[in-house]
Amino acid sequence: MNDRVFITVEDDIATVTLNRAEKHNGVDMPMLRGVIAAQKKVRRMKALRAVILRGDGPSFCAGLDFKSVLASPVSAFAAYSQLWWPFRNQFQTWSLGWRRLGVPVIALMHGNCFGAGLQLGLGADIRICHPDARLSMMEAKWGLVPDMGGVALMRELMPLDRAKELTLTGRILDAETAAAWGLVTEISAEPEHQAKNLIAEIRSRSPDAVAGGKFLLQKAWRAGDGAALRYERLWQRRIMGKRNQRIAVKRNQQQKEIPFYNRRLG
Repeated sequence: MNDRVFITVEDDIATVTLNRAEKHNGVDMPMLRGVIAAQKKVRRMKALRAVILRGDGPSFCAGLDFKSVLASPVSAFAAYSQLWWPFRNQFQTWSLGWRRLGVPVIALMHGNCFGAGLQLGLGADIRICHPDARLSMMEAKWGLVPDMGGVALMRELMPLDRAKELTLTGRILDAETAAAWGLVTEISAEPEHQAKNLIAEIRSRSPDAVAGGKFLLQKAWRAGDGAALRYERLWQRRIMGKRNQRIAVKRNQQQKEIPFYNRRLG
């Protein structure tokens, strides 16, 4: 972890905060590395039930800070060389890494959510958007295409024509338009309060069922019928009859708040 990103844990909720408010949380290399380190750290916290992802200051994340990333030949080469990596690179892990966590990740999006910031939000499982939020796939402004996981994530959320419109124009969307296009889950004047209400509901379910449900849907959503059904059987085998599933049955039968064990999955 570094001073660009910090983690706080309250009860069973981890809050990951981008901490470069004076730059609207513009992404430099320390922030990129800090987010990836945060993903790894919270993934190891088996008692967690949810992660809240937020930005300090006036914006969630205003995108890549090109001036900082390209400030020296060394940092510019480090960034450019990522394009030749044959697998998921650091810039793509920035957003896609949240999918490996066995708990729901809820992004609280406000202010400027541009480029890398929008793609970071798309990597969350749920996006709760403040009415003041402004969202854009800003890469078009710089003569570029999305390359921080946005393409893999947009295809799950929106029709191809809308994704093209967003990508080709770099247009800035208000919160209502973003919700209508499928980019955000819901709009709330109190995103954190809304997130905690949702977490309270999820907390009443088996942590292994929550993890399994997340991973199942991520794998099956774009798969063919045969593969989707195979994933259903796979994840059910991993959950059925295990101790948290047995507790879920007892909670229903006895109408008692029997505590769950820490999750096994994810």
